[in-house]
Amino acid sequence: MSGAVHRGYAPPPGPSAPRRRWRWLLAVTVAWAVLLGVLTWWSARNDAPTVREQRTITEAGPVVDRALGQLVAAVGDGAWTLTGPQVERGCRITPMSAGATLSRGLDVLVAEGGERALLDRVADRLPADWRAGVRSGSAGPRLRADAGEFVTVQGRVTSGGRVRLTADTGCRPIGAGYPQPPAAPADPTLDAALAALGRSAQAAPEPVTAPCPGGGTARTLAVSAGSAPVALTGLRPLAAGPPVVDLPEVYAYRSGPTTVLADGTGAQLRLSASTGCPA
Repeated sequence: MSGAVHRGYAPPPGPSAPRRRWRWLLAVTVAWAVLLGVLTWWSARNDAPTVREQRTITEAGPVVDRALGQLVAAVGDGAWTLTGPQVERGCRITPMSAGATLSRGLDVLVAEGGERALLDRVADRLPADWRAGVRSGSAGPRLRADAGEFVTVQGRVTSGGRVRLTADTGCRPIGAGYPQPPAAPADPTLDAALAALGRSAQAAPEPVTAPCPGGGTARTLAVSAGSAPVALTGLRPLAAGPPVVDLPEVYAYRSGPTTVLADGTGAQLRLSASTGCPA
C-alpha cells in the first residue's frame, strides 16, 4: 500500500487541534462567567430595584418612614394622629418563600363632607414624581401614589369625617426586621389634658415619630384614658384659640405647636398629642 498523499486529499488533523478548540471555548466561557459576575455585583450595588423582592423590610422601612413624614407635611394643620407601624408576617413571596408586610398610617379628622377635599389637597402637595391622584369609586374617593422602591401610599375614607392615609411595602423578605424610628419624648400637654378630664393613663404613652421632609420630626404621643363616654368640656380652657374639632365625642385643640385630640367614640377614651412638620 502506497504511503503517498493523493492530490486534493487533506489528512485528518492530529489530536492537538480538538484540544486547542476545547481550551479556547473553555477560556471564553470562563471569561464570560467572570464578566457576568462583575456586572451582577455592580448592578446589585448601584442599580435601582426592579422588583419589590429586591428590598427587605429592613431596607424599605426608612422609605415608609419618610413617606409618613411627607403625608404629615401634606396634611398640614388639623387634627391627626400617627399610628404605630404594623409588621404582618406570613405572606408568600414565592410558593417556597415567606415574607412580611410593613404598613404605617396617619389618621385625620375633618368636617364631615370634607373628606374628598382633604384627599385632593394631600395629592396636590405630595412630590410630583409620586404621581399622586384621587379617584372616585363605589367605596368612596381613594388616593394612590408611589413613594418609590415599591412603597405604595393610599388614602381612603374610613367613616364620616375620618380619613386614613397609609404607606405600605407589600410582601417582601423580612431581613433583620423593621428598624423602629426614635421614640418621642414626653409631652406636658398630654398630662395637662388628662388632669383637666380627671383621668389617668391606663398604660405608658405610645410614642410614634416620622421624619419631616424639610428636617425635624413629626410625632404623636397617645394614651388610653379609661372608658368612654366622657364629657370633654373640661378641655376647653386649655385651647389656645378656637378648637380644631368640637363635637360631643371628639374635641381637638392647639397648645403651642401641639394639637391635642380627645376621641371618645370607641369603648376607650383616647388622648393624643401630635406635633407636625415645620411649614
